[in-house]
Amino acid sequence: MSVRKREWTTPKGVAKSAWVVDYTDTAGKRRLKTFGKKKEADQFAATAAIEVRDGTHVADSASVTIETAAQFWMKDGKQQGLERSTLDQRRQHIDLHIVPFIGATLLSKFTVPSGRSFQDKLRETGRSPAMVRKIMTSLSSIFSDAMERGLASRNPVREMRAKRGVGREKAHDKRQKGKLKVGVDIPTREEVKAFVAALDGRWRPILLTATFTGMRASELRGLRWEAVDLDKRQIHIVERADRFNDMGRPKSAAGERFIPLPPMVVNALREWKLICPRRKLKTESGEREILDLVFPTGAGKVESLGNIVNRGLWPMMVKAGAAVDTGERDKHGEPILKAKYTGMHALRHFYASWCINRKEDGGLGLPPKVVQERLGHSSIVMTMDVYGHLFPQGDDAEELAAAERSFLA
Repeated sequence: MSVRKREWTTPKGVAKSAWVVDYTDTAGKRRLKTFGKKKEADQFAATAAIEVRDGTHVADSASVTIETAAQFWMKDGKQQGLERSTLDQRRQHIDLHIVPFIGATLLSKFTVPSGRSFQDKLRETGRSPAMVRKIMTSLSSIFSDAMERGLASRNPVREMRAKRGVGREKAHDKRQKGKLKVGVDIPTREEVKAFVAALDGRWRPILLTATFTGMRASELRGLRWEAVDLDKRQIHIVERADRFNDMGRPKSAAGERFIPLPPMVVNALREWKLICPRRKLKTESGEREILDLVFPTGAGKVESLGNIVNRGLWPMMVKAGAAVDTGERDKHGEPILKAKYTGMHALRHFYASWCINRKEDGGLGLPPKVVQERLGHSSIVMTMDVYGHLFPQGDDAEELAAAERSFLA
């Protein structure tokens, strides 16, 4: 590998010069790359020499654009059988955020400074810190996939110094969001009692099950009767329905689990099973109805999350008094109220707190590991990050005083 100066004169008599790096790539092909400054040429020569030695070097002419590499990444995801929602998110990151800014850039020409500039541009155009992190993660994955295909020699996104700030950004987001609070994010025990009293009709069994099992909305929507054992009073989570109503397995191995059922939920499900809508099944001998999904639509198909929230959850909360005044009035001059808690996850939060609370406070008093298993979290870290502050601390004034007396006795 050599670095030499090239000089020439243009037809108009202007003297020009440039620095040329002359080298042989990993395939034994001679390559020439030109730079305006010797410093740039020396830097490239030093990096290229290591990459050629390690067999990872990719010349500009053998590289592809970031947009092309992104399409390879998308194709790989489809071949892996990733969920539709995951592929949809990848497509949004590519089409809405990556391609418009850097899609035409060659992988070999995208450097750490390029990555930093792209990150700054995302922030300047109004993307939230959380969204910027997700986009940069997708871009890093695109480069990693390209490296495996021999289309890139390095992953500049992974090398970015700003990556050291990810922890700080996450900590900042966490501070802004704050810890989950009872009465703000988590329904109180009194509110849940009011919920139970207000539940009726077709929404009673699903919302009652959500409250006292902590199941995710996708797990409730994908629950089949064959996974419900009313005699043993337990549910076996083995499926879920995504936002496109497609059925599939839980996202992680921890998502597959058994959840015990309290008597109230068992009784509600027994009554519901008698009138639960059935699904029509076409057979060679004709059409017949089968008992399939536990909480289906009237036609026996997967119920949408929007219907559960808009027609079941929110009206129940308003009826139970867990509502806030919007400041608006209806045509009769009455105040328009909206539900205090916005989504199904509020019921999951309550279940988690119910599992954690001490028995003398009306809870189950379960240890962290059991709470993790009940919720289907992939790790105990996730459980403690979200709900750790709810666990009894065991260091209140009375306990400290008793320990001190025992120690000094």
